[in-house]
Amino acid sequence: GGASPALAVVTVLAVILGIAALLTMTGLATVSPNEARVVQFFGRYIGSVSDAGFYLVTPLSERRTISLRIRNFETQKLKVNDADGNPINIAAIVVWQVADTAKSVFAVEAYENFVTVQAESALRHVATSHPSDFADPGEESLRGSTDLVSRELADEVAARITIAGLEVVETRISSLAYAPEIAQAML
Repeated sequence: GGASPALAVVTVLAVILGIAALLTMTGLATVSPNEARVVQFFGRYIGSVSDAGFYLVTPLSERRTISLRIRNFETQKLKVNDADGNPINIAAIVVWQVADTAKSVFAVEAYENFVTVQAESALRHVATSHPSDFADPGEESLRGSTDLVSRELADEVAARITIAGLEVVETRISSLAYAPEIAQAML
């Protein structure tokens, strides 16, 4: 009762085909709409897949899912001195999204936190560049020139987060008031 040589060959081929099929299945990936997959093979970046569908990528590769959806957040109310030295409380809404998936994964540790910190820093800078209410001729105030200030804030945030592969869609000042200690004195 020995096995025939043909049966041994078929068994070996079946095992090889089974292993090949298992390896191939490790490369199957689905990409949902407004998502991307960043693909790494043994630590080396090979590319990103951003079109929705079912794909066969390099088997045994690591794939990270990145959302391409537009996101927004509101900064905390920051206490800042305006251009005239008056303490104000200011907050802004920042609308942003991932533009370059590779940069967003590899350039910074956590891009969501990066956006938050950079937006608050930019808001501080813009708020200190303008008076809150009463501007000199040819000067814009935070309250009187909201469109200009919003564009300036968007440009500043965009310049800061581009390094992380992110882009700003829109910014708006959501809260602007004198700090409580000066509001009491003004009454």
